Amino acid sequence: MPQDNSYGAENITVLEGLEAVRRRPGMYIGSVSTKGLNHLIYEIVDNSVDEHLAGHCDRINVYLEKDGSATIEDNGRGIPVEMHEKGISAERLVFTTLHAGGKFDDSAYKTSGGLHGVGSSVVNALSTHLKVTIKRNGHVYEDEYERGIPVRELKNGLLEEGPKTNKTGTTINFTPDGEIFEKTVFKAEDVKSRLHETAYLNPNLTIYFEDRRKDEVVGITYHEEEGIRGFIKDINKGKESVCDITFLKGEIDGIEAEIAFQYINEFQEVVLGFCNNIYNAEGGTHITGFKTALTTVINSYAKSLGILKDKDANFTGADVRNGLTAIVSIKHPDPRFEGQTKTKLDNQDAAKVIGKISTDELTRFFDRNLDSLKAVISCAERAAKIRKNEEKTKTNMLTKQKFSFDSNGKLANCISKDASKCEIFIVEGDSAGGSAKMARNREFQAIFPIRGKILNVEKASMDKVLANAEIKTMINAFGCGFSEGYGNDFDISKLRYDKIVIMADADVDGAHISTLLLTFFYRFMPDLISEGHVYIAMPPLYKVIPSRGKEEYLYDDAALSNYRKTHKGQFTLQRYKGLGEMDAEQLWETTLNPDTRLLKLVSIEDPIMASDTTELLMGSDVPPRKAFIHENATEAMLDI
Repeated sequence: MPQDNSYGAENITVLEGLEAVRRRPGMYIGSVSTKGLNHLIYEIVDNSVDEHLAGHCDRINVYLEKDGSATIEDNGRGIPVEMHEKGISAERLVFTTLHAGGKFDDSAYKTSGGLHGVGSSVVNALSTHLKVTIKRNGHVYEDEYERGIPVRELKNGLLEEGPKTNKTGTTINFTPDGEIFEKTVFKAEDVKSRLHETAYLNPNLTIYFEDRRKDEVVGITYHEEEGIRGFIKDINKGKESVCDITFLKGEIDGIEAEIAFQYINEFQEVVLGFCNNIYNAEGGTHITGFKTALTTVINSYAKSLGILKDKDANFTGADVRNGLTAIVSIKHPDPRFEGQTKTKLDNQDAAKVIGKISTDELTRFFDRNLDSLKAVISCAERAAKIRKNEEKTKTNMLTKQKFSFDSNGKLANCISKDASKCEIFIVEGDSAGGSAKMARNREFQAIFPIRGKILNVEKASMDKVLANAEIKTMINAFGCGFSEGYGNDFDISKLRYDKIVIMADADVDGAHISTLLLTFFYRFMPDLISEGHVYIAMPPLYKVIPSRGKEEYLYDDAALSNYRKTHKGQFTLQRYKGLGEMDAEQLWETTLNPDTRLLKLVSIEDPIMASDTTELLMGSDVPPRKAFIHENATEAMLDI
């Protein structure tokens, strides 16, 4: 790539120091789970993508190395190595100072997703070792760090010039810190999904991936010339389409938008939002702008064509979007996100601009494509009709038996009516349920014991789902209804509990029960997960009673191994095979007490992968499920 002198040391702006990253990593990468671990790769890749957006990079290579490290290589301009006004190499500032990067200087990048220096410095701080190799100014430069601290001395504040080269670019290799992360094994499938997604959003970019940890290394190249149209085609692969893929684009006030959508003959809604190539899992203002415009435009056409009469109610947004697969990708010069992990766009100008572009371009498209318009309105008509009929059916089925919350009398509800403080624990087994009822704080904790495994909703029809006693009790107890298929009567504002906690044994049966419950929530109440209301309790596996000293609870085998290494003297080990083996006091202390318990928040990073995996694991097709389990068995953390 040609050398560009417009990106130099003077473009690196320092805002604040790097302290607290290791102390509170979740603030910067979301979590210290596998999701957070993979996020380290995404931070570095995002920086390389920003070089592509600036017109200086057309290839990124990503390698998962045998030694557990990751390497990201691009052919961009290379991080500046010249002297910064702070009296040190700009590269050293990028990797040791939070908020030091070229994205704060408007002359270096028009739009960006990663903040070059935020991502780089955070990855550096959370790695046992990081090495950066820069090709720039006709030379190769290298620098190294250990847990964010430089290990190479600078000469007069600058990196030493290495061998000559006519290439440009940056290569970063880092090893995640086992003291920070729960596990340090990158999940290849998640990384590949993210890289493929990035290729769809950047049709002129080539991304190459290799998992070198395997005996047989096979490289994968992602290059998607069709862009987000190809993304839609991939999502809807194997499904019956109602109309062709529609592509819209526009620019207002420096905000660029690309929108692709297609309707399929299935009653589902998939709308994905991206800002500056970053996936916004919780949507945001750009998604709101598109949805509002689409609903308004379709209702307007339906009225003008006489499909909706003056006395008829408008189609709801859910009616209009039933069967819709859409991608909204925008480029914003000054994006604001909720949190460092950029899950939700917060710019109000994005809603106005995307709404205006969507309205104008949808109108222009439908004026010229009457068949597509009629197909979309037909989908909305059918959805509205069945929604109304289904609402009646649901009401009849759910009120056929006279009960307020619980037809079986098992639910022990809490006293408080303040939803923000209330919790409900779904407990495996009557024995553990009895202990939990005795142990709980009755003021704000509800207990619902379930016997055995609930219905697998992935394989069941709607009438069987609604006839299931446990499911009926949960629907009524939660109070917010549910949405599946044609229905859309879910209202999260009516949720009676801020936390819904799955509490199952740490064995195969417990894992299966948790999976069945999560499948039900994901298919019938997905907003419970996306809004952060679903948790999994983490009861301890062991209690150690030393001959001297304080008793301790250990939550996994790794903790036990560490205890054995660090504890001096004899101790008695108690193994909990199930929740039912704990008395009420132990259950309160370890699993119910908000001050001492551990809860794992359930979240969805990639909705397409989540839906496909749920269908694969919980559906009826056995061979692919066996293949998936075999391939991912080494990543299982279940104690059996």
